[in-house]
Amino acid sequence: MNELKVLQDATALIYQSVKDLAGTKSAQESFGMGAGGDISKKIDIVAENVVLDYLRSIDFPCIVLGEECGRVQISDDPQGYIIMDAIDGTTNAVRGFPFYCSSLAFAKEYTLSSVSAGVIMDLYSRKMYWASKNRGAFVDKSRMYVSRGDLNADIIGINISGATVDVIEKVQSLMPVGHIRHMGANALEMAIFSQGLMDAFIDLRKKIRVQDIAAGYLMVRESGGLLLDENFKFLDGDLGYDTRLSFIAAADVDIANSIAEKIGMAPLAGFEHASQP
Repeated sequence: MNELKVLQDATALIYQSVKDLAGTKSAQESFGMGAGGDISKKIDIVAENVVLDYLRSIDFPCIVLGEECGRVQISDDPQGYIIMDAIDGTTNAVRGFPFYCSSLAFAKEYTLSSVSAGVIMDLYSRKMYWASKNRGAFVDKSRMYVSRGDLNADIIGINISGATVDVIEKVQSLMPVGHIRHMGANALEMAIFSQGLMDAFIDLRKKIRVQDIAAGYLMVRESGGLLLDENFKFLDGDLGYDTRLSFIAAADVDIANSIAEKIGMAPLAGFEHASQP
């Protein structure tokens, strides 16, 4: 079965299940602590359940790694993993703030670098972002490519929500340089970066879970961008629930080096000749 098509169909079901729920009092109902460590809201549970029910109905051979539900084996002979954050930006969604999304990815192995299909939907605008390994990244039917701007005029996304003083001090040198943005849904911001609407997106908090970035990980790479960890090495990691990551998404080596210089890291000499995992 086509993994990308399964993710797209599941995403469409998420949209139908929550389109009238977002921004309502019912959406805010709490359901205890989810597997990812945050309080699960009704809108999260509704969105996850519609995906789980769909995967069971088609007997899709996978193990689901969900933000709320945890590890759920769908079939007796799993052949990969679906990494699911059915609602990314839950705080926005329950308030009706128009920036929240779903994020689904498929991986054959237990690593980010093995992700081979990813779908992110802006659940407010209904734009669907999707990527397939070695086949490019798209928004609806249009191919996406990262920006090739000048860092001195860039839009730079920086997630500092709940950041320590050390992290804020590290990224502070970027703040006078570009126009800084963060809207509260990492997956959707990675998709927007992949579309060329931001020139870099940075999260150095060592807090991000793989469910938040698995689809965006593939999207950034398939749109021509670089994904680096906090040590400016190629980003990778396992899919475990204890895994917490930092990352820098940059449109190219020049922008990555400009960021490195400003936050006190060594430049990436010869980096453009290396291959991402």
